[in-house]
Parts: sequence; structure tokens; C-alpha cells
Amino acid sequence: METYSLPLFPLNVVVCPNGRIPLKIFEARYLDMVRNCMRNNSSFAIVTILPEGETDPEGSFPFAHVGTLVKIAEADVTTVGLMMITCIGQQRIKIESFAQQADGLIIGQVKDIPNDLSMPIPEDLMLTQKVLKQLLSTLADQDSNLKHLPIAEPYDFDNATWVSNRWIEILDLPMLQKHRLMQMDSPILRLELIHDILYASNLR
Repeated sequence: METYSLPLFPLNVVVCPNGRIPLKIFEARYLDMVRNCMRNNSSFAIVTILPEGETDPEGSFPFAHVGTLVKIAEADVTTVGLMMITCIGQQRIKIESFAQQADGLIIGQVKDIPNDLSMPIPEDLMLTQKVLKQLLSTLADQDSNLKHLPIAEPYDFDNATWVSNRWIEILDLPMLQKHRLMQMDSPILRLELIHDILYASNLR
């Protein structure tokens, strides 16, 4: 796959394809980045910041070498010097190299990672689907504005890839563990590990 340039936004979060993330933008470099993305209908990538003292073993970067390209779905630009945006994850990207501009914005040379195929959930992993449905139902009951929920519609509860990605974003796990799950090539293996976490937490 071809390498191309993309602005990188290092954050203490993990975003997966089809995930929703609201962001408050106030630093000048990121305000400019968002304006350029909106003007050109382009994207940027969210990359996970690594814990202090750690670097990614594959790229020796201060952030993970696999991130997620996101598209701006909504933007509130009514306040001067502040933007409230909502982004939707599109696909994973691999960072080959990066450079920092004079304004501090990081530009990466990246390659797309093909999205996982839609896969049915194995019978022995159906707990992951059941508990996710229950959780989203509870959240919807508590918040009549579904736009505030951390997961974007349409829901795809029968898809192992979609369910595993949503759990990565929801579960209260160390950031490195979340990221390792996100970058796995096999959605079934990812879901098996999540199933074990849920079972260990007695979420049945």
C-alpha cells in the first residue's frame, strides 16, 4: 500500500474503526488542523500516547505506531478559540515515520491497514454481545440524546469485529492493553480475550 502524509493527534485514548469520539480542541496547532480538515474534507489520525519512559518497539516513537484515521462528523465552532468536534473512526493506519512542524503539529507518513472483515460471533463468545446490548440499553435509558453515547449507530451486534472494537473503547483497561487489543489482526482472538475479561469481572 502507498504511504501518504497525515496529521497525527496523540491522545490518551484508543479509538477503533466505527468508534465515536468527542474532542475539545483549543490548542492553536490543532485548531488549524481541524479547520484544514473541514475545509478540504480530509482526515487526521488519533494515536495513543505511550506511558512515560516507554517507546513503541516497532517504531521507537513516543506514541503507538498503529493509530486510527478519523473523520470529523460534527463540529461546533461558535466559540472563539474553541471547537467541539465529534469524530468517527474510519480505519487503522500504520505510521512509518513522522516529523514535527514549526507550530508543533506532527505529520506522519502512514499506510492504511485494511479493516477487518465482518465475522459472525462464535456461540461460545455470545456473552460479549449480550452484555454490550445490556450496557447500551442502560446508557440509552439514562440519556435521551443518543448522540452523547460513546458508540455511533448503526449498531452491528452480530459482527465480531464491531463488538470487539466497541469493547476496547468501553472497557476500563490500561491504555497499552487497549492498544494491543486494537492492533490485533484477528477479531476473533480479540473477542476471546475480551470475553475472558468480562467473565473474570463476573459481567454475566
